[in-house]
Amino acid sequence: MGAVIFLVDDDDGSRDAMKRALERVGHEVQAFAEAGELLSSLRGGEPVDCVVSDVRMPGMNGYELLREVRVEQPTLPFLLVTAYADVEDAVTAMHEGADDYLTKPVKMQELRQRVQLHLERRVLSDENKKLRLRLDKRYGFEGIVGNTQALDEVLERIRIVAPTKSTVLIVGESGTGKELIANALHQNSSRPEGSFVAVNCGAIPGEILESELFGHEKGSFTGAHQRRIGLIESAADGTLFLDEISELSPDLQVKLLRVLEEKVIVRVGGNTKIPVDFRLVAATNRNLEQWVQEGRFRQDLYYRLKVVTVNIPPLRRRIEDIPLFVQHFISLYNEELGRSVSGVQPPVLAALKKHPWPGNVRELRNVIESLVLFAGSEEISLEDLPQEYRMPTGVQVTSDNGEWEPRPMADVEREAILRTLAFTNGHRARAAQLLGIGLRTLQRKLKEYGEVGQ
Repeated sequence: MGAVIFLVDDDDGSRDAMKRALERVGHEVQAFAEAGELLSSLRGGEPVDCVVSDVRMPGMNGYELLREVRVEQPTLPFLLVTAYADVEDAVTAMHEGADDYLTKPVKMQELRQRVQLHLERRVLSDENKKLRLRLDKRYGFEGIVGNTQALDEVLERIRIVAPTKSTVLIVGESGTGKELIANALHQNSSRPEGSFVAVNCGAIPGEILESELFGHEKGSFTGAHQRRIGLIESAADGTLFLDEISELSPDLQVKLLRVLEEKVIVRVGGNTKIPVDFRLVAATNRNLEQWVQEGRFRQDLYYRLKVVTVNIPPLRRRIEDIPLFVQHFISLYNEELGRSVSGVQPPVLAALKKHPWPGNVRELRNVIESLVLFAGSEEISLEDLPQEYRMPTGVQVTSDNGEWEPRPMADVEREAILRTLAFTNGHRARAAQLLGIGLRTLQRKLKEYGEVGQ
């Protein structure tokens, strides 16, 4: 089945010849003597698969038409035809966004070939977009919400590295979705049918974690009544995701490095070397490079982990994505909780955009779940929002009677810093990271506040 071609040329002979040449190979051609007529038909909603336009025409020329068409349909194949066969016209045509150009007198066979080439490219591009959408839905990319350039760079990095066997280190604050990224890496790997085994290294005591990771033989310690396969073995032909890898003890760091280099494990209480083949994805919310300098993490393991590093931006650096997250979570919890919330009022979005989000996407998700659960109407209003999310800085600035009152910026800054330190249990580097300032700046501020010993 042929395509619908829009053709415009003010020269009757040239227009008729090109029309007949394209119709001979099965295309449906609508021919116009003026660019304005073509544009009117396009804007009127008539279907079109490709545009062929002369450059020099009275009224609107081909370049002007091209710019207008790109506004209406950015990906529509557009070929320019010029009677001036020089490099300048060719360069101008491509700079203006044309997909291709032809010179007069037009060779009809070349015209048919060029049109067919760009039609096929468009079909292939559409199929790739549909395939990417199916992959996103199948493999969890639909849960990675956002339109920011920072996130686009993360997703593109994932798509490039996912099919390989390279070890990946995901770096990001708590609540940014590191496990979601790890799962997307697995599902788009060369072995998605294998197991995805996730381990939170900070949630399992060190003496138990070794047995969990490596397994153990019967009788290797009190309570080991039978042999147990470890999580590393369970991840064979799949992906092992070690979250909060900074929490590994020095002894386990050595053993993990040996596994990565030798591709074998030895169960606790055993002597047999067991070959293992898995892809390691690790994650941390710590500055491992600084930890290496401080002697808290092995340098050799650090470099073995960071073959490919993926940095997940915190939510405060993706403020423009908050409306997308809000709608995504509303849809999610409407379905999960049986609610019918349609959205949030503009003041709610404005308030959410001004919050610093120390808990990142996880915190926002929990807020939206609560709002959907207790929503008294179809649309969430500012009154539904908890008090701490209504203030521009995320800090409650109130007087003794609970009402808002203006305060000096220095006081607000001091309170924000001290509350963030409390949130991080006194971890200054983490607090500085959340506040978006340098560690030295934070230390200087604390000295000014008389909080050096905190």
